[in-house]
Amino acid sequence: MAKKENTTKSFVLRVDAATMEAIEKWAADEFRSTNGQLQWIINEALRKSGRLKKTKKTDTKEE
Repeated sequence: MAKKENTTKSFVLRVDAATMEAIEKWAADEFRSTNGQLQWIINEALRKSGRLKKTKKTDTKEE
């Protein structure tokens, strides 16, 4: 059986305590995990700067 390729990558991110607290609060306000909130923030920044290839998922969720 062919091995399925993992589409996500893991990495360590260091942030100061105040930034982490703000991210955790924002995540809680939107009912997301901290990790999910960071993924959303990064994805939105990439999309808004035009650095992310458009996919069906992002095309249908345009603001």
